[in-house]
Amino acid sequence: MKITTQTQYLPEHCDPENNRFVFSYTISITNTGNKSVQLKSRYWHIEDGNAQIQEVKGEGVIGEQPHIAPGETFEYTSGTVLPTRFATMQGHYTMENEDGSTFDAPISPFVLAPPGALH
Repeated sequence: MKITTQTQYLPEHCDPENNRFVFSYTISITNTGNKSVQLKSRYWHIEDGNAQIQEVKGEGVIGEQPHIAPGETFEYTSGTVLPTRFATMQGHYTMENEDGSTFDAPISPFVLAPPGALH
């Protein structure tokens, strides 16, 4: 599996005076193996700028449990609302092989921050 991320700060949905910061993230999942897999569940570990940790677990992504054939890429966009203007996210997807066995595909840490917020 190859998993890449892109993030976007959504200032039109933010309310900094009330500690509300909104981000979207686009995830691309490419099946680099030689067998089809299905994304069964997700796990996110989110740490905001106050060192508060939020864990998110659930079936599939955006209401789907996509099948990804060898060489294919599944892409989706989701979002999160945070109490700080900076956070990191990481986690994994639990994938199921054609034979019913499962494995975790790690999602490397990525940063959620407004443009120019990090030097």
